[in-house]
Amino acid sequence: MKTKVIKTNPNFHSNNIHKSGYDIDALSHSYPDLKQFVFENKYQTKTIDFANPKAVKALNTALLFAHYNIKFWEFPDNNLCPPVPGRVDYLHHLADLLDQSHAHGSIDILDIGTGASCIYPMLGKAVYHWSFVGTDIDKKALQYAQNIISKNELDNAIELRHQMNSANILKGVLNESDTFSAAICNPPFYKSETEAMGATMRKLKGLNMGDTVVRNFSGTHNELWYKGGEKAFVHNYLYESSLYKNQCHWFTTLVSKKDLVKGMQVSLKKLGATEVKVINMGQGNKISRIVAWTFLDI
Repeated sequence: MKTKVIKTNPNFHSNNIHKSGYDIDALSHSYPDLKQFVFENKYQTKTIDFANPKAVKALNTALLFAHYNIKFWEFPDNNLCPPVPGRVDYLHHLADLLDQSHAHGSIDILDIGTGASCIYPMLGKAVYHWSFVGTDIDKKALQYAQNIISKNELDNAIELRHQMNSANILKGVLNESDTFSAAICNPPFYKSETEAMGATMRKLKGLNMGDTVVRNFSGTHNELWYKGGEKAFVHNYLYESSLYKNQCHWFTTLVSKKDLVKGMQVSLKKLGATEVKVINMGQGNKISRIVAWTFLDI
């Protein structure tokens, strides 16, 4: 019987340890709660039901326990459960960018919208020993994130800040003394709950999983939608980054919609960016991209 049956995206970064799939038995050993969701499919191989949010959360918890020395990762089921392989892929590409820029010594990262899972700081600390400042507009999410940080004894490496104004991204959370090697962001993709649900329905039908609307990675409104959608969020971020151009070497963001990239490049040129990079990357079953920009003279 095969155990390495859950396949991941072959487009993952070469340093991504998940690119060849998961060993279900080993993961179940690291996180026994995963066992209740494992079953044999028609090919007599072990897998989980990816339409079941609890199964998806258990799998990602097991990945953190088995590969990233995480001992505690708990938050409400209605909060977004991030897919670990895709999130760590972003960090691997960011590490390449920093290396190309000859960034050495202490690396400090700003994580915009860190969420209840605190996933990027947890992974970034585990893999690259980076330090983080995580921000979020959801005070409750930050409380859960802080609990994860404290239970894993990472208070000295990860700081959290509350963004009190939902209209702002960097304003109100950055201090004059802050300096960062890079900022990362996984923006809300949708304009409304209706749009988010529609995307979920299409995904489930594509996987032949029926019409039951269940987001297998969950997610609250702050995490999934934003007035004006991804485009509005990203352009707000671009503008605010120009106000802090000397405090961060690289500003970066994931961009789901390829059509947004050209408009971002035009806006960044007007704002005075000295360099803009577009980095293609695998994200689950689709190709996404990171847009990175700087206002500094490289």
